[in-house]
Amino acid sequence: MEHHLSRGLQQFKDKVGIKFQLFNSLFTSLPFHRIEKTGILLSLLLNHCEESYRKKKSPAQVIEDFFERYTNLPNERERIDLLFRFVQYVERQVVLFDALEDAAFKDVNDINGAGTLKHLESEVVQSNSQEGLSKKLNDFAVRLVLTAHPTQFYPGPVLGIINDLSRALIENNASQINQYLQQLGKTPFFKKQKPTPYDEAVSLIWYLENIFYNAAGRIMSFLKDQFPHAMEHSKNPVITMGFWPGGDRDGNPNVTTETTLKVAENLNSTIIKCYYLDVRRLKRRLTFKGVDTILIELEERLYHNLFFPGQNSDITKDEILQKLYAIREVLIYQHNSMFLPLLDKLINKVLVFGMHFASLDIRQDSSVHHSVLEAIAAQEDILPKNYKDLSAEERISILTRTEAKANPELYKDLLIKDTLLCMAAVKDIQKKNGEIGCNRYIISQCNSALNVMEVYGLFLLSGWKKSELSVDIVPLFETIDDLRHAPFIMKELYENKDYRNHLGARGNLQSIMLGFSDGTKDGGYLMANWSIYRAKEELTRISRDYGIDIIFFDGRGGPPARGGGKTHKFYASMGQNISNKEIQLTIQGQTVSSNFGTIDSAQYNIEQLLHAGITNDLFPRKERSLEDEDLRNLMDELSEEGLKAYTALKQHPNFLPYLSHVSPLQFYAQTNIGSRPAKRGGSSKLSLKDLRAIPFVGSWSQLKQNVPGYYGVGTALQALDKKGRFAELKNLYKSSLYFKTLIDNCEMAMKKCFFPLTAYLSDHPQYGEVWNMIYAEYELTQRYIFLLSDKNELMADYPVEQMSIQMRERIVLPLTTIQQFAIACIRDIDDGKLMSSSKEALERLVVRCSFGIINAGRNSA
Repeated sequence: MEHHLSRGLQQFKDKVGIKFQLFNSLFTSLPFHRIEKTGILLSLLLNHCEESYRKKKSPAQVIEDFFERYTNLPNERERIDLLFRFVQYVERQVVLFDALEDAAFKDVNDINGAGTLKHLESEVVQSNSQEGLSKKLNDFAVRLVLTAHPTQFYPGPVLGIINDLSRALIENNASQINQYLQQLGKTPFFKKQKPTPYDEAVSLIWYLENIFYNAAGRIMSFLKDQFPHAMEHSKNPVITMGFWPGGDRDGNPNVTTETTLKVAENLNSTIIKCYYLDVRRLKRRLTFKGVDTILIELEERLYHNLFFPGQNSDITKDEILQKLYAIREVLIYQHNSMFLPLLDKLINKVLVFGMHFASLDIRQDSSVHHSVLEAIAAQEDILPKNYKDLSAEERISILTRTEAKANPELYKDLLIKDTLLCMAAVKDIQKKNGEIGCNRYIISQCNSALNVMEVYGLFLLSGWKKSELSVDIVPLFETIDDLRHAPFIMKELYENKDYRNHLGARGNLQSIMLGFSDGTKDGGYLMANWSIYRAKEELTRISRDYGIDIIFFDGRGGPPARGGGKTHKFYASMGQNISNKEIQLTIQGQTVSSNFGTIDSAQYNIEQLLHAGITNDLFPRKERSLEDEDLRNLMDELSEEGLKAYTALKQHPNFLPYLSHVSPLQFYAQTNIGSRPAKRGGSSKLSLKDLRAIPFVGSWSQLKQNVPGYYGVGTALQALDKKGRFAELKNLYKSSLYFKTLIDNCEMAMKKCFFPLTAYLSDHPQYGEVWNMIYAEYELTQRYIFLLSDKNELMADYPVEQMSIQMRERIVLPLTTIQQFAIACIRDIDDGKLMSSSKEALERLVVRCSFGIINAGRNSA
């Protein structure tokens, strides 16, 4: 392991670090309008920033000093223009770094090492666990759910350039590299208009078509080749994809039923296109008698479905498989199995992706369902007029007995109308894409059994019959209180006869979504993570008591503060008391491009998740569980102490004002990176409850303080140390993979902090106290992490990622400085301290800086 880390680090230095310095020189010829020597001046600014922060200067002082020392620009407009050129330049440096990391992926990472399927193969053989593997693979799967949560700032054309640039870098094609860098210089990074939900779907479908389609085919082929006994008779796809753009309505008024149907149609047509192109490629090899005619027939069927939709769009997954299996028989028995692996790869893809490509999930907030039912009661005679005054038990009873159908056309409120139309539209999607094409309805902010039964009732009111309801209703628990109440809510549901009958029809499977983002925002890093762990244990226990198989679906973001980081290690550490039937998680924002941006990286990271889930059952080990009561009590105490510390910060009267005053929080709505508003509700007043987790976590990230990723950890460790229990903490760190992973992720969040950027606030009359609380917690947490790990630097166990972060943070330092400078100028203009006509330009500058800063943090996952 040490040898691989050392080798990987050297490869990273050679193929990313040195090459970045080399190819960065090509930027000097980029076509930056009006400004000469941008790269030279930017290099001077970077050195000036580093030198000035050592002298404890503020960002405003840094930029003003820079202009005085290194330029002779006569007016404010030209100075701001230069800052925009710097932003444009750094954005493209980040793209170059991304492309270099992508190109070096196979050299830097041990693609046959720990956590891969190749490694699993040796583990299974050595332990003679073939039977256990067969049983596990019979129904175990990893589902990656792509979401449109706005943390990815690259427009589609730039993502394409990164992909092409990576290939050119692998081939060391200097001419192409130079051309692509020139192309970058001309390609806009800024989106003048917000993307529609359909635009977001199209962007992510590109990854399905170009990355996941091929990566999943490779993995399935490997599994069937290496574990034929385990996979021979299994119909389990092992890998499945989920999809949220076009179906996720929570807080997004721009998603309509029309959007949902359009996205489902696009998913269907894109997977047919993939099959069509593969069949055409197969035709060039399978030119044999008895095979060619079947292939031609299949090609024609796919062609008609693809280019004449509606005329002959009845092709099914079973029909495609039937023809492919017929070809397989002929190849084996008549043509010596020639090119059989090529055919099998397509068969495997069809088994995984069907006619749906990815399952389109529907999601809506519980309060909306409540409002829709009250509107139906007021407008129609199918619910009692006093419905809203009835008890929860009475409402559940009425909803489960209803047989009438509501009329969507009676409602002028578009949200009410769309909710009913959407539930009815699920039937249409299932007819064309198959049941799995759209068979989950997720309830945000679910805090009662009634919330679940309201959705059940609305499906009945939308025209579904109880016996035909082929939809899983998925409650989402996220806040600390919701996580604590979740087991009681599920117990009540399991004891409801109608809901239990529904589960019986769905194979006695219950999916439950657990969200990290709002949990961290609500209860802090330690309490959020531990509450989810405890909730999973208790939900597993109760579900098993009622004979229900539970599937956990984790709402994870990219940064550790939103459940990201070393995700596969969390799954490997769940132990036997937490259901491991499937691993399901959201893949959001820059995590899509960073972990799944190339076929190689996607295959590697999917294999890591598969390995974690399989070995957790096959090879249970002590460090993979937290069954020791003393260790669990220790985690309870740590999370409570962490909650106290975080709550004290959160309840400080200047907590949110500080974030709004110093960070780019108030500018998030102007970034045009996502179709969804930055906060729930229409109130102009900023509240923590309404503020979405993405701008909350993202603002701390751009401030280089990353509060949600570590705050309270140091205080919690110190509190137990003061009780004389540090030896127990050391034991917990060494013996629990779960706790070690928590600390690893914490270190990643801290590695991206840079307090000199905001140190000028330490003696601010209003915000100094908050800044000092945060900085003190950072220092305390770092000190205790060093004591726990016996290391003297953060992320010492991950030298490659450590170096990647260091290089990225250095690239982006001018941007964070420019952004803070612009925010300070805007504040002074608003306060009347600065007379300037450039406020609008400064606001655009803040937003543009956000792009590069967030994109530079792609390794947060």
